[in-house]
Amino acid sequence: MPCGIYIHIPFCKSRCSYCDFATEIYRDRAAVNRYIRALKLEIEGFEPGGTEADTIYFGGGTPSLLTPEDLETILNSIQKRFKLFDDREFTVEMNPATVSLETLAGYRDLGVNRASFGIQTFDNRDLKILGRGHSSADAIETFHLLREAGFENISFDLIAGLPGQTLLGWEKNLEQAIRLRAEHISLYLLEVHSGTPLAAQIAAGRRPLPDEDVAAEMYNLMCSMLEASDYRQYEISNFARPGFESKHNLKYWKLEPVFGFGVSAHSFDGNRRYSNTRSTERYVAEIENSGQPLRFVEATDTASEAIFLGLRLNEGINTEEIKNRYGPDIFSLFADELTRLADAGLIEIAGTRMRLTCRGRLYSNEVFGVFI
Repeated sequence: MPCGIYIHIPFCKSRCSYCDFATEIYRDRAAVNRYIRALKLEIEGFEPGGTEADTIYFGGGTPSLLTPEDLETILNSIQKRFKLFDDREFTVEMNPATVSLETLAGYRDLGVNRASFGIQTFDNRDLKILGRGHSSADAIETFHLLREAGFENISFDLIAGLPGQTLLGWEKNLEQAIRLRAEHISLYLLEVHSGTPLAAQIAAGRRPLPDEDVAAEMYNLMCSMLEASDYRQYEISNFARPGFESKHNLKYWKLEPVFGFGVSAHSFDGNRRYSNTRSTERYVAEIENSGQPLRFVEATDTASEAIFLGLRLNEGINTEEIKNRYGPDIFSLFADELTRLADAGLIEIAGTRMRLTCRGRLYSNEVFGVFI
C-alpha cells in the first residue's frame, strides 16, 4: 500500500487568533534556511528507504511562503528516500496574498497539482477577528492567479460559527465559494482552543461565545447548498466535485500509512503513531545535534481509531472488515450503545455497513465517544 508524505512548514506572516497549530512568525531567511536544512536531514535519514508514495502534502503554517527553490530542495530529499508515483497528488497549503504568478508557475513546474487555499471567510470584519493578514479581495485575486497558473484542483477552507457571525453572513460566504467553483471545499465549525488569543478575547468579554444553535443551522445550510451545487459530501467537513476528493486526507481516515516530517509532524506506519516536538527551535537543535529528531510514540487503539475515523466518511464502515482486521465484533461489544444511537437518529445500520446520518454528522462527537 503506497503511503502519504506530510511536510510541516511552521512559518506564518502573522498569528491567527484561533490558531492552535505549531506555527511561528516568519523572521528572516536565515531561520527558514536553518529549518530546511534540518528537514532535509530528517527526510534523508528515513528508514526504510524506497517506500512507495502517491501523495505529498505541505501543510503549516504557511508553506506558500517558501520559494520554488525551497520546495525543490525539499522535494529532492523526498525523492532520495521514497519512490514517488508519476500521478501523485501533490498539495501545498497557500494563504491569500502570499504568492505571485511567478511563484505559482514555479510550483507547477515542480509537479504541485493541488492547492489547499486558506480563505476561512469572505467577510472582512470576520477576517479581522480571526487575525488573518488578507482581505476578501485578496482571496478572490489569489484564486484567479491559481487558475491562471494552471491549477485545476483547488480546495477552499471556510470556518462557520465565528463570534457574531449570522446565518445570513454564512450564506453569503457559501454563495461566494460556490460562484468561484473550486473543486473541493472544507467547511469547519469554529473550535475555541484554550491559550489562543480568541479564547482570551472571549474570556475577557471582548468577543461573544459562538452560538452552538446557530452553528448547527450553518452546518445544515452548507450541506444543502453544496449538494444543490453538485458538490458531494464525502466526509464530515469535506465536500468535492466528483473525482476531486483529497487522496491524502483519505489516508488518515482509512488508517493508511502517512509519514510526517518537520516540527509537530505526526506519522502512522500502519501499526503505531509517533510525532515530533511542537517546538521549532527544539526540533532544529535535536537534528543538528544527533541527525534526527526525538520522536514521541503515542498510545494507539487501532481498532477504536478504525471505527471513529471510518465513521467520519459518508460511506461509513464495514463492520465485518473491522472484525476481520482488528478483532472486535462491534455489534457484541456495543449492542446497547448502538441501539441508543440508532434510536436517536445518529447512525444507520444496513447489514454490515454502519454510517452516520446527517444528524449524526452534526453530533459526531457523541457517536465517537462510544468507541473511544
